[in-house]
Amino acid sequence: MSFARAAVELNVTAAALSFQIKSIEEHLGTPLFRRLNRAVELTEAGRLLAPGTADGFAMLQSAWRAARRVVDQTSLTITAGPAFTAKWLAPRLFAYAQANPEVELRFVATLRLLDLDRDDVDVAIRFGQPKEEPGLFSEVMIAEWLTPMMTPELAVRFPTPSDLYGAPLLHQDDLRFMRPQVTWPAWFQAAGLAPMPETGARFSQADHALDAASAGGGVVLGRISLAERDLREGRLVMPYDIALTTEAQYRFVCPEGTETRPKVRAFRTWLMREAENLEAYRAGRTFVPARDVDT
Repeated sequence: MSFARAAVELNVTAAALSFQIKSIEEHLGTPLFRRLNRAVELTEAGRLLAPGTADGFAMLQSAWRAARRVVDQTSLTITAGPAFTAKWLAPRLFAYAQANPEVELRFVATLRLLDLDRDDVDVAIRFGQPKEEPGLFSEVMIAEWLTPMMTPELAVRFPTPSDLYGAPLLHQDDLRFMRPQVTWPAWFQAAGLAPMPETGARFSQADHALDAASAGGGVVLGRISLAERDLREGRLVMPYDIALTTEAQYRFVCPEGTETRPKVRAFRTWLMREAENLEAYRAGRTFVPARDVDT
């Protein structure tokens, strides 16, 4: 409702904008705006025309972005959660960049579920329980599992699962959306131990809890997807064999049909190969499906 702001948005002069509006009104045969003293408002015809016009421009923008993505083989925009980006993707980027110097990676780290078309994103790495996503190609990357993790020094102090009753336990609230929940009470139940009070430091994000654990601040029910680097570099260990499994998984997602485009296919192949390295950590574990805690 501002000709001046519309002219700025369209990068034209106010006079050019006014000429275009008058031309549209002449073509339609009726005014679209009422010109007031210091404002404008839509006429009835304007109110009827506005929604369809907005939808038309949105469709045009969407088609334009899709066409540009086909043409652009030098950049790849990826969205993933902040914790996964920091703990899993970022440490691996140097190796990918060396192998693919012609591709410029752009990352959008957010918990918001982006629209791949509207937000101009090529690939999403999404975490959660399986669901149908029409119009999207979706492939499982990592099937998540959790087990107690701590520094080697704490592992000496708490050598058996029952010793955890006296350990500082770290809690993560970012998984509370999952059903059944994968929490310390669920792990104690899976290990055949008596219930434990859910006390201790709480973290809203899993990567913060892992950082606290790797600094010796307590024992975390760690997610293998996020803890792999800390485990590989010896900051954390997994002293017990009981691990909780969950239906939650990381999935590689892209618009249907784009998975075969060279830049997307190359990134997907690299991701899957990197994800396979997590299989080595399954050795010697007893996997128990998470279930609601008995009360």
